[in-house]
Amino acid sequence: MYTSLSSRRLFIKQMAKAAAITAAAGMFPGIIFAGEQERAAAAQGDLEWKKGPCRFCGVGCGILVGIKDGKAVAVKGDPRSKVNKGLLCVKGYHQTMCIQSKDRLTHALVKKNGTYVKTPLDEALDLVASKMKETIEKHGKDSVAMYTSGQSTIPEGYVASKLMKGAIGTNNLDCNARLCMASAVAGFLTTFGADEPMGCYEDIEHADYFITWGNNMAEMHPVLFSRMLEQKQRRGAKIVDFATRTTRSSTASDRSILFEPQTDLAVANAICYEIIENGWMNKSFVEKHCNFTKGLTNIGYGLEDKFAFKDKATPIDFEAYREFLQDYTPEKVAKYSKVSVQDIKYLAAIYGDPNKKVVSYWCMGMNQHTRGTWMNNLVYNIHLLTGKISQPGNGPFSLTGQPSACGTAREVGTFTHKLPKGVVTNEKHRRLAAKIWKVPYERIPAKPTYHTTEMFRAVDRGDIKFIWTQVTNPLVSLPKTSRYRPALEKESCFVVVSDVFPTPTSDVADVILPASWHIEKSGIYGNSERRTQHWDQMIEGPGETTPDAWMTIEVAKRMGFGDLFPYSRENHVEEIYEEYIQFHEGKKHGMAPLKALKRKSGVIWPYVEGKSTLWRFNAEYDPACDNGKAFHFYGKPDGKAVIWQRPFEPAPEKPDAEYPFWLNTGRVVEHWHTGSMTRRIPVLHQAMPNAYIELHPDDAMDYGISNGDMVKVISKRGACTMPASINERGLPTKGQVFAPFFDEELMINDVTLDAFCPISKEPDFKKCAVKIEKV
Repeated sequence: MYTSLSSRRLFIKQMAKAAAITAAAGMFPGIIFAGEQERAAAAQGDLEWKKGPCRFCGVGCGILVGIKDGKAVAVKGDPRSKVNKGLLCVKGYHQTMCIQSKDRLTHALVKKNGTYVKTPLDEALDLVASKMKETIEKHGKDSVAMYTSGQSTIPEGYVASKLMKGAIGTNNLDCNARLCMASAVAGFLTTFGADEPMGCYEDIEHADYFITWGNNMAEMHPVLFSRMLEQKQRRGAKIVDFATRTTRSSTASDRSILFEPQTDLAVANAICYEIIENGWMNKSFVEKHCNFTKGLTNIGYGLEDKFAFKDKATPIDFEAYREFLQDYTPEKVAKYSKVSVQDIKYLAAIYGDPNKKVVSYWCMGMNQHTRGTWMNNLVYNIHLLTGKISQPGNGPFSLTGQPSACGTAREVGTFTHKLPKGVVTNEKHRRLAAKIWKVPYERIPAKPTYHTTEMFRAVDRGDIKFIWTQVTNPLVSLPKTSRYRPALEKESCFVVVSDVFPTPTSDVADVILPASWHIEKSGIYGNSERRTQHWDQMIEGPGETTPDAWMTIEVAKRMGFGDLFPYSRENHVEEIYEEYIQFHEGKKHGMAPLKALKRKSGVIWPYVEGKSTLWRFNAEYDPACDNGKAFHFYGKPDGKAVIWQRPFEPAPEKPDAEYPFWLNTGRVVEHWHTGSMTRRIPVLHQAMPNAYIELHPDDAMDYGISNGDMVKVISKRGACTMPASINERGLPTKGQVFAPFFDEELMINDVTLDAFCPISKEPDFKKCAVKIEKV
């Protein structure tokens, strides 16, 4: 148990680092200083402190939870965590305040004659299992589905995958990480043949430049942004904000460059053009470690088209790639991107300078994109052309939005096409899963079925007749939500919802199951930098609240699959993890043993001979490199990464005479995702009580709109009325509006478009056409 410091000297060193970051954090709001945390905790008296990860975003901050009389009464940053070094953002610091909410789900509820009736949990689980079996018997195994989450723990995601793919034999499993990280996954796989970043957060201490691509890190990942600000103060490191609107990140950066939505594709190609034409390409690195490839173009926008995973790849040579880039000179791209020739050349010169180390950071702006896979590929192209990759302070880094979107969704594989190792289309991967799961190999289907958007379309069509959602709130988070609420209300589909609090999704459920909150159970998360973090149960949950993993196991047993789920209630987390890590044995993805996870605040995989691999694909740091070269991109058969030829293509829906504005959606520092937790934390709710629509002052003046006026935002799909915000938190460009999506009472996702990247299947929440009316 992680309860004491190994030495006072180490403690003082860690606190000194935390203090330096805290000073940098004072440059923008949203960070709770280490000293404030200590004073608040001291006011609670003698407490027992237990370690774990934060419940919210994918940064994976280490926390210490103060326990008194069986209740969580305080939270502070863990000074031993290499992620946050004692610091927390406002969400992390206040996280436990929501679990005592008066509307907490404490018992199962079953809808009877239109009314929810409190029901013993065992009886509710009996009903879930019988309905699932009955649906399969009547309509086939592909008529049932599970929709899980990047907030699910590794054991929760693992047993969901085992139930659906190994026991029932359907690939009808997907997760809400499809809405946020699928393009990152597809980008890593197509370029490197292996998922997840090759670097780690320690890059921050080495980089000379941080370039953020469409990413408001000051509000989305404030602790990491504070570490960047510390390096800005300490070493003169520079932050360049490349975005479609001015945000708190913009104002704290050294330079802010704004671009027209969707044209990031063109600007990235223009940077590559400049790198090559100015002789800045690392020719030796490219010749030894890269291939050039052309993919398909005009591939559609995911609007009711069929599901396909593969992109046709055609090898090309360097000269063909160079010729392709002639259409992306800074002069040509500046005309439609609204990025000046000077700024394009500035960005290229940063990447092209062999004496400057550069880290690129991005999150939803690049991933929630109808060409999200391409956009990820293009940033990798920049780093590969310059050889600035897989080295301390040099690399592309995709940040995640959920605490275990990496560990559970991506590593465990809770996507329709994934297995705990590899993909369902690969016979070798199916055979490995069948062996570990002890099921017939033929039971695991070889073809994917429904990704998230298509899954809920299938509910609407009537193809899916039973769906179980866990740890997610799709009736607030899905694009074009107005379509799916009536679909889930149909009697033809039996809906099961596992959650901690009532949500718009639980409002349409036939059965509501009371889930344990994260410190009320043991669990394991995996964060953005491949760091696996374990925690033990800290407090008892109220009523009959139960971990999602155990409810899944109980349903599996009731369906007759008990022999496949031989786990004990007391130790199921550890037993599942020991089974799961068999999938990842070896130097390329070896997971740390439980004893290491319990001892440390987190361990980065690959974990080889007792040591974390901080930089992958670089033989100096990665023991899996065995081709005798300095770099080995071992995800690809020839050990080389791919530089992709990817063109600019316009968005599927653009402003026109009837709908003259771009709509962009996102988050704010006070709230997390659909707000089901943070809106129940009084201090956060008071700080940001409702969503709003940001307008440029010129547009507001043209429409006669002032701050606080109610504005109706209308698309071809739906409408939402919100108060106006002008020159407050953020500033959209003229012709663009922005709204956060945390507010279930002001449903901006009724308005958004459900187009998606045809390769990754991730929807584009950042771009659609709307009109506005003053109400």
